[in-house]
Amino acid sequence: MKAYLTRRYRFSASHRLHSEHFSEDQNREIYGKCNNPHGHGHNYKVEVTVSGQPDPNTGMICNLADLDGFVEREILPTFELSNLNEIAAFRNVVPTTENLSRELFHLFRDHFQLATVEKVRIEETLMNSFEYPGGSELGRT
Repeated sequence: MKAYLTRRYRFSASHRLHSEHFSEDQNREIYGKCNNPHGHGHNYKVEVTVSGQPDPNTGMICNLADLDGFVEREILPTFELSNLNEIAAFRNVVPTTENLSRELFHLFRDHFQLATVEKVRIEETLMNSFEYPGGSELGRT
């Protein structure tokens, strides 16, 4: 039996959507108000979905305390109240929420070994959410 668990977390961070590959005018046209030179912030809601065989003794895919501990140790110290443009993963990548969801997916997948990471979903605003289920690794630095 394969079961799925989705856990939700929150953090606040700022970013500026801007690419060195485009002129100032092109950046303003492509990214609009998200290209504000001073940046802007979001209260991100992050969902991570993991899967696995429930342990026959506990009945759980993984212990929520282990998942929460991982997030508190490895995710929040880097992302909470940060400027995403200053995080190493985004030095050469525009910190769109699409790219943020991919980065978080890889952090979970590469470092949280107690269950299989299926996807990361991020709600950026009431109207915008992004999901990354793994897959193509083109463009990841």
